[in-house]
Amino acid sequence: SVPFLIRLFPSLLNKFVYLNFLSFPFFVDFRRPELLVNNTINLYLTTEPGITVGIWHTVPGSRGAEAQGKGQRWYEEALADGHPVIIYLHGNGGTR
Repeated sequence: SVPFLIRLFPSLLNKFVYLNFLSFPFFVDFRRPELLVNNTINLYLTTEPGITVGIWHTVPGSRGAEAQGKGQRWYEEALADGHPVIIYLHGNGGTR
């Protein structure tokens, strides 16, 4: 019956392959990454008019003590201080 359902509803195949309707862990506010990951802050970048991308900026453990209690401005300045930046693209699941 599964092939028959997929033939009738092809959008089901995308849902079952990518599982982008699920959010793990459940009931977590991804806008507050400091509750999940140390030395991390949530930022938003406007890539073009009308499109905003949410990002997490995590500093390495070696700068963890320096990052304690700092706000968004410190994290933005840390991005521009000349150290390498690693960009991790997690996919299209709608969560971070």
